Amino acid sequence: MSEASGSAEQPKVPESSGVDLARVALRAAKEQAKARGAAAQQKKQARRGGGLRSGARADGRDPLPLGAAINRLISERGWETPAAVGGVMGRWPQIVGDDLANHCVPQSYDETEAVLTVQCDSTAWATQLRLLAPQLVARLNADLGQGTVRLIKVFGPSGPPQRYGRLRAPGSTGPGDTYG
Repeated sequence: MSEASGSAEQPKVPESSGVDLARVALRAAKEQAKARGAAAQQKKQARRGGGLRSGARADGRDPLPLGAAINRLISERGWETPAAVGGVMGRWPQIVGDDLANHCVPQSYDETEAVLTVQCDSTAWATQLRLLAPQLVARLNADLGQGTVRLIKVFGPSGPPQRYGRLRAPGSTGPGDTYG
């Protein structure tokens, strides 16, 4: 054929003989058997615990100290902020001082609003804590991380309303109406 006709000659591919076909089939069978064996080995190792052997070096199966296990659980669940605030409630006297801690007790923390609620045993201590609130928010944020506490709500003492007595003004709740 000529080059002008545009068709090029195809190189002749030698035809596979029976021995060559047998080699190809044997190689494919060996690869399949190897894959099946590897899959069976992985299944067996998974049943035995991942095929890890115990040894002198640390691996994922070693027991953890209690503190490390709790810290890992807290970080996995995303409980860092509530745990830190809970720590503040436990360390309240060290954070605010003994005088203030004897009269003002943290009650709750709203994580969505970043608000710490504190109950005081008298109106004088509630007023004192309201005056100290900006410094206390700054101290708590330095300890817990910026933005953890945005506001401190201070409540004075609460008593049951007194609806009895001769000298009671309309709308009054008794001696407790001046608290807060």
